[in-house]
Amino acid sequence: MTSLMWNCRRLLLFNCLPSLVKHCKKCSRFQKQLVCSFFSGPRLGQTGNSKQTFNPKKAVILSKVTRYEYEKLLFGEGTEEQLIQSLRGKMSDYYGLLQRHNIHQRCVQNITKSLEDLGIETKVVQRFDFDSNLINWADIVISAGGDGTFLSAASKITNRDKAVIGINTDPSRSEGYLCLPKIKTYNLKSMKASFAKLLAGDFRWKWRQRIRISMSGKYMYDDPVELHDQQLHFHEHRFTEHVKENEMFNKNKSLTSKDTTRILPLLALNEVFMGESLSSRVSYYELSIDEAPKIKLKSSGITVCTGTGSSSWHFHINHIPQQSVQEILKLAGKVAKCELNWSSDTVRKVTESFNQSLWFDPEIPKMAYTIRDPVMNSVFQIPNPRGCVHKIKIHSRMWDACLVIDGGSSFTFNDGAEATLEIHEEDALRTVSLD
Repeated sequence: MTSLMWNCRRLLLFNCLPSLVKHCKKCSRFQKQLVCSFFSGPRLGQTGNSKQTFNPKKAVILSKVTRYEYEKLLFGEGTEEQLIQSLRGKMSDYYGLLQRHNIHQRCVQNITKSLEDLGIETKVVQRFDFDSNLINWADIVISAGGDGTFLSAASKITNRDKAVIGINTDPSRSEGYLCLPKIKTYNLKSMKASFAKLLAGDFRWKWRQRIRISMSGKYMYDDPVELHDQQLHFHEHRFTEHVKENEMFNKNKSLTSKDTTRILPLLALNEVFMGESLSSRVSYYELSIDEAPKIKLKSSGITVCTGTGSSSWHFHINHIPQQSVQEILKLAGKVAKCELNWSSDTVRKVTESFNQSLWFDPEIPKMAYTIRDPVMNSVFQIPNPRGCVHKIKIHSRMWDACLVIDGGSSFTFNDGAEATLEIHEEDALRTVSLD
């Protein structure tokens, strides 16, 4: 989508009709037609009265690997009593894990029964069996779990045609930002009512933008390390829900002329991280933002997120607590020589306003970057350690570095490797919104 169209959309969203008219007077005839055709459809966040066409016949349900199942995989062969003793040695509650596992399983059963009662054929799988054959078979993909399971499902969807719907199977333990709004009870009746609403067309399509990554350098053909595989071999790795993804490699899209650049076979729905594998090491790289000249930086790595990811890692890196805001306001008053006694309510509102400004709409085709813990001295200067960008290029000067997509797949990103990150609208993920 052109910047012209987004400028016009921004003006319309804020009811700036005079500014919109003035803006369009500067446009060519073709541009005016483009803007008019754009605004003839639903606006951002608008559902309208029109019904969506949605009539799936086959659904694949991607069920998360629960912590109970994960511990059994790690433990290997043995009796249930031996597993209990093993978990007790790690100070883990076996019965608590089993209870959460059963809650998840009941929810999956209700999802399956609800769909089948509505005439939809279903197949339930876990990440180990979730492949392109199942995706091609299904009309819709449903993730049953939390945000990690949703990312696992989305990672294998490479076009705009296949819809992904997330169901949070344990909302008391997981926020589930990427899933449908929480249902008070996940009994069969409420679940069936939710799916009936979708089949009736009472929703709008939500197109979540994703990041396309082009890699050049001698590491560009390396296969990714799948972090969930590492967890099953090395116990110190944290538990995630991400799925093996590299089998969806599309040779026709992955290589450009002369094979000097490879488009990675994975799209980032949340964020991309680039930096040294060990967080205690300084990451050294060159950065170019929107075709600007490269600058050399040292930091704890860099993250680049979408609007979807702006409420995730990006938010947690950049948000500030009320304590910091209060201290800044006091210092500002001293410097300006107009000290004020800021109320706790004012401090809270300022804090909330800043933190909320870090989020942006998942459908907007832009990215937000954050340079983590930047080194600032007479040699390395970073004018803007965070900001919004349409294209970003990173040239690695690191020795044991990685490029990690959505916390699930890690590509080698050592000295000489270069990554270009962009958003293309044809890569957007089709999801639904019931708002």
